[in-house]
Amino acid sequence: MKDFKQGGFRRNNFGPREMHKATCSECGKECEVPFRPMEGKPVYCKDCYRNKKGF
Repeated sequence: MKDFKQGGFRRNNFGPREMHKATCSECGKECEVPFRPMEGKPVYCKDCYRNKKGF
């Protein structure tokens, strides 16, 4: 069941997420992401994502 909250979806706690193997588009390092990577869309490892978002 998905709840609407401020125009988006809120993830309820259904246990651990399914992780998918991917290659970072920035540094080329192997990583795992909580979504299925799609061809033509960049995927970033935790470190590169953090640097891109300015965290």
